[in-house]
Amino acid sequence: MPTLTVETNVKLSNPKEFVLNLSKLGADILKKPEKYISISYRYNEFLTFSGTFDPAFQLTVISLDNITPESTEAYSDSLFAFLKDTLGVPGDRGYIVFNDPGRAYIGHEGTTFAQIFGKK
Repeated sequence: MPTLTVETNVKLSNPKEFVLNLSKLGADILKKPEKYISISYRYNEFLTFSGTFDPAFQLTVISLDNITPESTEAYSDSLFAFLKDTLGVPGDRGYIVFNDPGRAYIGHEGTTFAQIFGKK
């Protein structure tokens, strides 16, 4: 159920390509089947970082069972590299927030992942 949400003030010429590439990367680094990956991209010309409108981003990664202090270092490295390559935004112009809300807090098909896969 991983969800990656990107907000940036960088206007992309081909946002669909960006989203599909991020979906593949998300599946790869989070080690989840791509069929469960959800990506959202939002262009926001008013996004500021450090008091300027220079290129910047915010990325939120939500995933169950694999967001740990040990894993986020590697995830961060891969995602920052991808965003620098695709958006041209250096690492000091954005944040990545990692969140594992727990199975009871993600709904799917009229129930929650806690009911589908057991409590955890």
